[in-house]
Amino acid sequence: MTAAHKRTYSRYAMEALGLFGKTIRLGRMQHRLTAQELAERIGVSRSTLQRIEKGDPKVEIGLMFEAAAIVGVKLFDADGKGITALTGRMDDRIALLPKHVYKAGKQIVDEF
Repeated sequence: MTAAHKRTYSRYAMEALGLFGKTIRLGRMQHRLTAQELAERIGVSRSTLQRIEKGDPKVEIGLMFEAAAIVGVKLFDADGKGITALTGRMDDRIALLPKHVYKAGKQIVDEF
């Protein structure tokens, strides 16, 4: 049996997660919610909320987004219509790209 591989994260990712967690904490405090109240609204334990607010990368992203939505942190747009429109635009852009990504095989020299 092999030992569990410890995942490492880039400094940028860790700083972004930390910022996101602090933004959620600020939103919670501005809405005058206790940690226990927000944890109950998300459906997690208080210790999980503490991990969210610290930017722990092992917390499910869905939980982080739910916490952000509850305390009013804007993720992509201020309302659901904006997110729906942005999702539609992304779908359109993705549809224009090839369905699969292939690594370049043989290098073609086209200098004549």
